[in-house]
Amino acid sequence: MRKLSKKGKVYAAAAAVALVAASGGAAYAYWTTTGTGSGAAANSSGGGTVSLHATFNAGLAPGNDTSVAYTADNSSNTGTVVGALSATVSTSDPTHCLASWFTVTAVTSNSAVAPNSSATSVGSGTLTFLNDPANQDSCKGATITVTVGSL
Repeated sequence: MRKLSKKGKVYAAAAAVALVAASGGAAYAYWTTTGTGSGAAANSSGGGTVSLHATFNAGLAPGNDTSVAYTADNSSNTGTVVGALSATVSTSDPTHCLASWFTVTAVTSNSAVAPNSSATSVGSGTLTFLNDPANQDSCKGATITVTVGSL
């Protein structure tokens, strides 16, 4: 085997350093990725239903009117708002004491009703017993009912 010259030794050393650097002197690795995602959760079902009530004084006679108070009960754990009110009249003797002899109003309230509350005022109105030319004696002792709803 032949001896390396000084110049050959320098080339051999430089080649060895280059080989070490290329093979393991500096190494790194990483992963790349792309992706998408989403999440979902259901909202509470509360806050949509309340019980509405209409209250007025007894003893209404033909040609007179009385104030009606509208209230709401909310048994859910979520507050809600009562919007426009609608009201209708019915009687316990619809054949002889006609519902058409009565009118009722319901003021739009847009009232907040707190969770787990009762008797929250949500509006007012007027119940009128119209004075019809027909005999209205059949309404004596009849029960007049005001049914209220929210739109």
